[in-house]
Amino acid sequence: MITLHAPLYLAGQTGCGKTAVAMELANQLGIAEIINADAYQVYRGIEILSAAPSPEEQAKCPHHLFGVLAPDEECDAASFARLARTAIDEVSSRAIPILVGGSGLYLKAITHGLAPTPKADPELRELLDQRTLKSLIEEYADLDPDGAAQTNLKNRRYVTRNLEICLLSGRPASELKQEWKDDAPQLDAVYLFREREEIYDRINRRTHAMVEAGVVAEIAAQTNLSQTAAKAIGVREIQAHLAGDLSREEMIEQIQQTTRRYAKRQASWFKREAVFRRIEITQTASPAETAARILSELGRTRP
Repeated sequence: MITLHAPLYLAGQTGCGKTAVAMELANQLGIAEIINADAYQVYRGIEILSAAPSPEEQAKCPHHLFGVLAPDEECDAASFARLARTAIDEVSSRAIPILVGGSGLYLKAITHGLAPTPKADPELRELLDQRTLKSLIEEYADLDPDGAAQTNLKNRRYVTRNLEICLLSGRPASELKQEWKDDAPQLDAVYLFREREEIYDRINRRTHAMVEAGVVAEIAAQTNLSQTAAKAIGVREIQAHLAGDLSREEMIEQIQQTTRRYAKRQASWFKREAVFRRIEITQTASPAETAARILSELGRTRP
């Protein structure tokens, strides 16, 4: 049975119009607050690049977890899920939490819960703490090459903990961190998508709009992006442009191409996520109409 303040999860392809639909959902539900579920909108200082809701949009209803991390802070799916669950618990006591984002892994960490990793072993930790960072990295990279490629290897704490997980479990830490507590949670969850050519056109136009809005200057101002934040689409291309390796036009084309590929990966990811009800946004549908359709299909009404 759906309780009054059960969360509503709104996922969707990049550029599909999630933000506008989320605002309409909050408006039509009456008592609702929006919680970020995007890997990059959690960072401040890259609002243009991450297409975060504008201050004007955020002023229309309460928003949470937007711009709460400094750009040099690391954040993985487990860390983000802890932040999100805290926000959900707080918001659900007074309003309907609407979680909005397109980061499949981060959303799944929230909705399904990550399986627990082995607890720290004091004796093993003492031995690891006596070793050089170089030796820890070498063993970690040997046991979990995929995980090592995604880890900030300058951070001894991250390297030590991930190696510890590998040694205690006998499995790669990156593999263990993608297992779930609940394989089939009961949720009100929707995945929004558009016809392929339409989403590609929207992505292309949004990239131009970001450049016009000053995204190059925004990234130029970031001198110490975390390894996580640096993975945001556009960072690498803009930095190459600033270094003189790409022209403005080449930079735009590469960002568009990378974003289109990401949208394709999102489509593949959410096809496998049975808990998310798929709803296509037609070219003529307004955000209000899409929100009304979502509430109708979920059986939600204004409290």
